[in-house]
This record gives sequence, C-alpha cells and structure tokens, in this order.
Amino acid sequence: MISPSLALIEQQMAEGLYHGASLALYKNGGWTEHYLGTIDGLSPVNEGLIYDLASVSKVVGVGTLVIFMVNSGALDLDQPLTAYYPDFHDSSVTLRQLLTHTSGINPFIPNRDQLTADQLKTAINHITVTENKKFHYTDINFLLLGFMLEKIYGQSLDQLFQEKIFERFEMTETSFGPVQEAVPTIKGVSDGLVHDPKAKVFGVHAGSAGLFSTIEDLEIFCQHYLQDDFSKNLWRNYGGPDKTRSIAWDLDGFWISHTGYTGPFIMINRKEQQAAIFLTNRTFEYDDRPLWIEKRRDIFEAIKKEMD
Repeated sequence: MISPSLALIEQQMAEGLYHGASLALYKNGGWTEHYLGTIDGLSPVNEGLIYDLASVSKVVGVGTLVIFMVNSGALDLDQPLTAYYPDFHDSSVTLRQLLTHTSGINPFIPNRDQLTADQLKTAINHITVTENKKFHYTDINFLLLGFMLEKIYGQSLDQLFQEKIFERFEMTETSFGPVQEAVPTIKGVSDGLVHDPKAKVFGVHAGSAGLFSTIEDLEIFCQHYLQDDFSKNLWRNYGGPDKTRSIAWDLDGFWISHTGYTGPFIMINRKEQQAAIFLTNRTFEYDDRPLWIEKRRDIFEAIKKEMD
C-alpha cells in the first residue's frame, strides 16, 4: 500500500504541479528514499541527482555556520550587526533580528537585476530599515549575514562553507553553482546556473541562495542536526511573539524546517528522531508561487501525519 505522502506527491504530479521529486524520510533509525516521476517530462528522477537548493541554502550554509559561532561564543545574537560588520549603515539591527526575519528591513532595491555585484552589495549595505519588527521574510537578512561572515574570516562563503561545514560533515556533493549536471529549474536552461535573481547577480556565492546538493548529502546534513550537540538548543523560539522561529530555521512544535523557492524543503524533528527531505524543480514549466505554498503545506502535513 502506498504511503499517504507518496500518494499525495503522485497526485500533485498528475495535476501538473511538477514533473517529479526526490523524497527521503528518516524514521526508526533509518532512511527510506523515493524517486518519483521525471525531471522534465522525459528523463526519470533517480538517485544522485543534484538540485538547486534555493533558500534551503540559508540553513545549509550561513545558518549552520552562525549556529556553530553562537555556540562557541564567537557571536552574540543580541549584538548589532555593525559590531561584526561595520559596513552596514544601521546599528539598531541585531543578529537575532536578521536570523529570525524580524529586522524591519524593507527589501526593495530599484533596478536590482540590472546592478553589478558591487552595486548590489552597496545597496544592501544602505537598505532601508523600518520600525516594524514583525516577522517579514527577506533574502536581504541572510545576504547581510553572509557579508558579515566574509568580513570576520577574510574568506569567501564558498571557501568558508567548504572548510567549516562540508568537510566537517563529509558532504562531498554540495557546493555553489554553476553545476552543469544539475536538475534544471527553468525549461530550456540546463547549465546549472542558480535560479535566485540576487544570487545570480552576485555570481559565485551568496548567503541567501545558490547552493546545489543531493539527497545523499542532505541526509548526512540532517543526521548531524538530529544527533550532534551543536543543534540541541534550536527547538525553542528565538523570534518574536507573532511568529515562532529558531536560529535561521522555521519552528513549528518539534519540527524545524526551511523551504526554497524552486521547490525543495528540509524538516527535522530531533525529539522524535525524524526528518524529511523533498527536492523538486517545480519552477521548470511555470511559476505559480501562491498555489505552490498551499500545496507544499499539504506535503508537510502528510509527512508529519505519516511519521506519527
């Protein structure tokens, strides 16, 4: 008998929401993997595929490194960003606010996609900060955290992540793009360039998006969050009263999770020792984001119910 989550994914594929997906579920001490549908309507989804992680990059890269640094005392969540990254113009914005998307930043940047990388970085360093500190998700928060990490270490993010996360975790299939053999996120574009527009302007690396990875590497990543000491204090609210957030992650009960624009998501429950990884290229044929958010929530709930 097919499981509820697999049945739902099969139904969504039949409805034309996406062509295919890779799914890994962790329960009872082991992973089960499922490869469903096709990449592009023709080529079957199989093991070893490399996906654009989109905003899941935020937790795989910047979020994980910041958590290491908070645990070691190298960073204080309630210090202003300017204490570590003086190039930013507003000393009222704290690391906690950036990590929980309560910074009050207005993300609008005129002519963003026409700017050079240097021009975009300058614009972000002088971005408008408002008094509204309610939850408002924006890539700008993690781009700034990425600039901070590069300033602290004097290294680029691709070097930092490789040295401090991927080598430590033995993740050999995770990197910034372009990755030529990656699953395409737009029909007719097969060169493995990142989908995210701001990350595309920055080119080689960005704190908000741009990492590519596989089911296998993300299973390793999740195992460390399930078992290692560095993550044990993440399952509590670090955000404001209107939206529960962990450090870099969304928090819903015993689950932390993060999603990405092109379709991927990760969800981890340390208490029950459960996890799920869902990778897809739902933007390949068309992009109906409100519909996807609704349908993605259905997958979340089906997986949680199945785990219970």
